[in-house]
Amino acid sequence: MLTAITAVMPFSVLAQAAPPSKQQKKLPEAPGKLPKVGPDRAKGLDFLFGALKVAPDEASAKHVEARIWALWMQTPSDTTALLMMRAKAAMDAQQMDVALKLLDAVVKLRPDYVEGWNRRATLYYLQNDYNHSLQDIEQVLVREPRHFGALAGLGMIMQDLGDEKRALDAFRKALAVNPHLDKVPELVKTLTEKVEGRDI
Repeated sequence: MLTAITAVMPFSVLAQAAPPSKQQKKLPEAPGKLPKVGPDRAKGLDFLFGALKVAPDEASAKHVEARIWALWMQTPSDTTALLMMRAKAAMDAQQMDVALKLLDAVVKLRPDYVEGWNRRATLYYLQNDYNHSLQDIEQVLVREPRHFGALAGLGMIMQDLGDEKRALDAFRKALAVNPHLDKVPELVKTLTEKVEGRDI
């Protein structure tokens, strides 16, 4: 799906400075403190995604969302867990080159580990390297089509590139999975008026 997008997008814009709105946009990410979760990952995720859709309030939704992130972050490999921890510390310290090397190692070591791809997609997004970010988002969504963080990231990239129709589509998919995402409902409302208002 995204391969076609990356092929047609004008990636000459990648070299430009970040749009001023980039600072206000924050990609959905795992909370700092994650709850403990059980080992049955697939069954756990299906249950939690069901619970997320029917969460009665914001607090309940955030609790369920944290459990989903905890399952996504889970890895049987101590090495991967350590590399991810170091990559996060490097990103927090703005050492993006170091973080990138660590995340390259994660993806190489555990290509099946969704969060390695997602974290690297986020890093590329922050560096305005949308081409590589889109490639990593594609890898995330192949492995976990319900990854609302990757879907929201896809929407933000498409919006930055001026493709409002694809941005709207990605944001709607993210909201279908997680109706409680911050700021995404407002983005959908604005883009719906722009995109669908234009067709009339």
